[in-house]
Amino acid sequence: MQEPSKPKPRPAPESQGLEVRVRRIHRRDLNKVWEFLKLVFRDVNRETVEYQRPRTKKRFLEIYEEAGVEQLLFEADAGDGTEIVGYAECAFEVTGADNWINEAYFERREMRPLFVEELAVHPGHQGRGIGAFVLEQVDHLARVRGCTHIVLEVAENNENALSFYRGRSFYKLDAAIFMAKKVIAEPELLPPRTLRKKKRSSPAT
Repeated sequence: MQEPSKPKPRPAPESQGLEVRVRRIHRRDLNKVWEFLKLVFRDVNRETVEYQRPRTKKRFLEIYEEAGVEQLLFEADAGDGTEIVGYAECAFEVTGADNWINEAYFERREMRPLFVEELAVHPGHQGRGIGAFVLEQVDHLARVRGCTHIVLEVAENNENALSFYRGRSFYKLDAAIFMAKKVIAEPELLPPRTLRKKKRSSPAT
């Protein structure tokens, strides 16, 4: 009797390609996604005046409860479980009291934007087409929801991101530039000062 052949081990992701699946976020994912975003934006945030993402965990958790926001996870197999390799967060209207968006700008131009608040790819998996897949999903979402434009914010010194978006027909919509002027520093407290001697009073007559 011939011994049944043993199943061949699955090849490593690098040799067979990476299968990436997309799904909507669940409450149980929030802490894991928060840590993922901190990892993705860690190096960028070191070099920018304004934190690119994420801003605060409190705000991130609030977003999950807001209507009109899509939070999408892109996952791949990793060992016995799955690993987050990409994330997208989109809104069909302006959200948050501290938002940078001027709604009237788009209304005057009859634009119906899909606002991309987050688009992140795991640093260890960049260059494998994940970003293109994430953006393709965002573009598909915009089309099926009747949006006319995809709008996002990129730091001017984030050259990799700028190159990525420009290569996919994104163009500069507006400009917000941080400006600075060097101020000659002076101490807040004045230096010691020698005062006049106290005048001697005349003796009484």
